[in-house]
Amino acid sequence: TRMNPNLRYAQAVLGVNDGRGTGILEGRHIAVAADAIGLLAGSKSWTPSDQKQLNAWLESYFDWLLNSPAGTEEQAAKNNHGTWYDVQAVRLALCLGRTEVARTILEQAKQTRIARQIEPDGKQPEELVRTTSLSYSRFNLDALCELATLGEHAGVDLWHFQTADGRSIRGGIEFLMPYLDEPAKQWPYQQIKEKNDRTDFLSILHRAALVYEAPAFQKFVTQNQANRSKRFQLTCLK
Repeated sequence: TRMNPNLRYAQAVLGVNDGRGTGILEGRHIAVAADAIGLLAGSKSWTPSDQKQLNAWLESYFDWLLNSPAGTEEQAAKNNHGTWYDVQAVRLALCLGRTEVARTILEQAKQTRIARQIEPDGKQPEELVRTTSLSYSRFNLDALCELATLGEHAGVDLWHFQTADGRSIRGGIEFLMPYLDEPAKQWPYQQIKEKNDRTDFLSILHRAALVYEAPAFQKFVTQNQANRSKRFQLTCLK
């Protein structure tokens, strides 16, 4: 059996539509799985034929992602959907050896994601209008950090990109810090669900601590050692 290389019917609403571009967000883990396949290189259980067939599927999916109406719609999104679209597209491009495509998307992200999504004071207006604004602010920052990490493999530095008026990934992280540290300030925007677990921010703060050599970020990670998730321990710690 196989899944067709598209998300044409993702997030369909019965009686309303047969698919939405916003459903592409759900496919972001496909690119992670494709990246992880690299760990099987050389294994007798993963043959050259397997790799060839997978690459053919990924090429078809990547073409759909870049050129379909749904993909075009999601790429144009001004909030976290657009950022996660870029993460998915860049990761797939790197997996497929399409480095120049990845570099183009990353360069555009300086303006379409960082400059457009983050205010000079670090606020993310598109996420603050949500009913779970803290959760979505974290979610988009997580995507931006993923994108910046991928940029390291394509020679594009998003970590240190900053507009003339101060919009940057670091600024977005620093805006959230007072609401995460203990004693934490009261989040002044709508958050109808219980406040995020502090461990949700560990991946962001750990990467930021390494990149910026920022004691405040590292302090947050260190102080939350007991709360480290198994996934965080596996992927981030030595």
